[in-house]
This record gives sequence, structure tokens and C-alpha cells, in this order.
Amino acid sequence: MAKTMMEQMMQGEGFIAALDQSGGSTPKALKLYGINEDAYSNETEMFDLIHEMRARIIRTPAFTGEKVVGAILFEQTMDRDVEGIPTATYLWEKRGVVPFLKIDKGLEEEKDGCQMMKPIPGLEALLERAAEQGIFGTKERSVISAADPMGISSVVAQQFELGEKVLAAGMVPILEPEVTISISDKIDAETMLRDALLAGLETVSAPVMLKLSLPTVDNFYKPLVDHPNVIKVVALSGGYARAEANEVLARNTGIIASFSRALTEGLSAQMTDAEFDAAIGEAIDSIYRASIAG
Repeated sequence: MAKTMMEQMMQGEGFIAALDQSGGSTPKALKLYGINEDAYSNETEMFDLIHEMRARIIRTPAFTGEKVVGAILFEQTMDRDVEGIPTATYLWEKRGVVPFLKIDKGLEEEKDGCQMMKPIPGLEALLERAAEQGIFGTKERSVISAADPMGISSVVAQQFELGEKVLAAGMVPILEPEVTISISDKIDAETMLRDALLAGLETVSAPVMLKLSLPTVDNFYKPLVDHPNVIKVVALSGGYARAEANEVLARNTGIIASFSRALTEGLSAQMTDAEFDAAIGEAIDSIYRASIAG
């Protein structure tokens, strides 16, 4: 199974759906979906509602491996079912979509213009449980908000350190050092990040994936795309609306989408199933076209 999933990630055409909003971002995601905070009274009810939103997306006719090669899940999504089947199992066996798991636990306070990942208690047990559920890989996010060489070096070192633990557990890490798209020195930060990633890739024990903000200069990350220790470079939407994110993505050869907000943009809990299926189908088509344009 892992070999088949790897083949899909390396050769399949399409993009990775990011269905991994965590506790901090879930209320906003639900509100954009048309569900206000008065609709739930505790965290369990909140996660039940966001899971139903994600399950509704996963069940749509357009959400298949033909255009969606992978999907990133939040831990509580992995632990829930879709139509009575564990979510990761449903994704692969019913949809042909490779499942990934977000494993980071949020961000530390900013230091040297960057936010490192918080410690991950019980990481070994989490990775073991994920592997048992058929998870192919993981995703771990940190944030770069300034072109600070010390901060960026620390972020990248932490990303590769965690990535090695994921590789040792038999899964593929998606390293995600996100550059904030609104910073004034974004291109300088991207240059430092690219150089640090290229250096790290020379020492990594096995190929990894990278999830990066869309670059200021088209094809700026082509050396990463072409590196033998990179399975795939994927792009986050980073706050861009879907149309703009797709436009920029289409100009970057070899990079595919891994959109979250841009994927669910315009979806509503109040839509009929037909309306919902049409809306998500249109979103999937547009992101797919942008992902294969290069």
C-alpha cells in the first residue's frame, strides 16, 4: 500500500487538499462555512461540526484521486469516521486519495522573526497510531515573518529534525516553513529559506516533501522541485483568494497546490447537496488545472 501511495504522490496529477484546521482556526473556518459559535457549546461539538464539513467534502463525487492526490487531516479527523469507516481508510479505499496527518501542536512565540513549532508530547505514540491507521505521511508547520538568518536557520533545522523522526517511523514528512506573504522582505526571506532547505536536503536520510508559500519570483523554488531528495513541492494559499492563488501557482513549474481556505472558499452549510457538490467540484477543477499547468 505504501508503495502504491508513493507512486501516486510522485506520478499522479492533481493536488493535496488541506483539511487540517486545528483547534485555534476551527471557529473561523466554521464561521466562514456559515456555522456561528452559538451552534456548539464545547470543543467536542465544535470538532464534530468541522468533521461533518470535511466529511461532506470528502464524499463529493469530485473528491477522488483523479484530481486530489492527497489530503491532510487534523488528528481529530483521523480519529473520526466517514460513513462508518475510519477517515484515512475511507480516503484511500473509497476515494483513492493518499492520507497525511498534521502532527504539529501549534507555534511558539515569535523569536528572531520566526515562530518555531511547540513541543509535540507523545510524538512516538502518535506516529505509531497514524501508521496503524494507514497514514502515509505527516505535515508540520512553522512560520517565517522576517528575513532573519538566525530565525530561518532555526526553523529549518527543527523541520528537518522532526522530519527525521517521521522518516524513522516509516512515513513521509511534509516540511512546512511558511513565509508570511505580507512581509516587506519576503524575497529575502525566501532566498535564505531556499538556501537553508537545499543545505538540509543534502543530509536528509530519505526523500521528503516541502510545503511552501507561493514565491515572489516565479519558479524561484525550481532547485527544490528538481532536487533528488524532494518527492514533491506543494504550495499553501497563505491568505490569497483562490483565483489569485491559482494564477500564481500556474506560473510555477512542478509545484502543486495544498490549499485549505482557498479550497473551501464559498462553501456553506446551508447549501443543498447539489449546490455543495457543484461548488466543491468547481473549486477542485480550478485548483487541479493550476496544479498541472506547469
